[in-house]
Amino acid sequence: MADLLKLLLRVAEKAANVARVCRQEAPLFQLLVQEKTGVDKNKKFVQDFKTLADVVIQEMIRHDVGAQFPEIIDHIQGEESNKFENGLGECVIVTVCGTEKETAALLATVLDGDQMAATLLACAIHQDATLTLTGTDDLHIPLSPSDLGIWIDPIDATSQYIQGREEVVEEGCLCSSGLQCALVLIGVYIRATGEPVIGVINQPFNHKDPTGWKGKHFWGVSYGSVKACSVLRPKDRPTECPGLSVVLSSSEKQAVKEALAPLCGPDRLMYASGAGYKILCVILGLADVYVLSEGSTFKWDSCGPHALLLALGGGMLDLKECLRFGHCEGGHHDQGELTYHQSHSESTGADRWANQGGLVAYLDCQMLHRVIGELKGKF
Repeated sequence: MADLLKLLLRVAEKAANVARVCRQEAPLFQLLVQEKTGVDKNKKFVQDFKTLADVVIQEMIRHDVGAQFPEIIDHIQGEESNKFENGLGECVIVTVCGTEKETAALLATVLDGDQMAATLLACAIHQDATLTLTGTDDLHIPLSPSDLGIWIDPIDATSQYIQGREEVVEEGCLCSSGLQCALVLIGVYIRATGEPVIGVINQPFNHKDPTGWKGKHFWGVSYGSVKACSVLRPKDRPTECPGLSVVLSSSEKQAVKEALAPLCGPDRLMYASGAGYKILCVILGLADVYVLSEGSTFKWDSCGPHALLLALGGGMLDLKECLRFGHCEGGHHDQGELTYHQSHSESTGADRWANQGGLVAYLDCQMLHRVIGELKGKF
């Protein structure tokens, strides 16, 4: 399984490169940001180029993983459908072909004949990623690829990616919005139980130097006694230390904000964009806990980051279940841990895979205990 982790890190870096190329190359960037108006407004494409960028990344990951691990190919799922309708009303299935030229020809049919954009995108898809990996060779995970499934979120926080704001972030602080919040998320889970076991997060826009944007990757493995992560667990703060920090969505319920404000104080109730990024903030110790009361995230948002939390001794719980049945006191809490193998049969579309009870992500059980204690009975 170390080979699967290394492959996922490479394909996530390829995905990050596609995301950067779509912003750097003028023909692609214009498609990314333009919105059709007037008589063209109802034409299916080019306004959906941002969706095509998502689909291309998703299908590239599916293609590369399936080539090396064919037993997983039918169990790789993502946010997007790969069916597109072009300006002529033709239905095109977006896939990664055997050669760059063939992929460019296919993309051109979706892009209404825009050969330059199709060629640039195909070049990025077929370009190998260069990545220096450390700590992955000695991992021994007693799992077979045939036991596993994969969730992909090709570009989490798409709106931040499209808007492209470049935020200046102080060391040790989270980024409330902007390109830094856009992430590539890949999660591997056990199909029989839904337990997340491998997570890969790639931040394509981590920092900028004179040559352009540079990315950063994070990974974690959690299965039985095997716990490994590319980042160190942040140091625990004393339980009595004031100012526990919680990160929320700015659209979170007012009742949740009001319940947590006394616990956090004015400066440590924080807001950020992107579900994946908010979980990454907990992983990196930029926030103690992430709370979301709505069922507005999905399995592809949480599976990868969840594995990193578990590798560091934390977890991610269904908030509604956690509030109903209690919370961990002095030990790891399994009640309500999110799983990734079962859909909500009563729902339709993407909602079948929603984390319907909301979620709470944490590293320290004592911090979780305090947050749940404040929220219980408040909403």
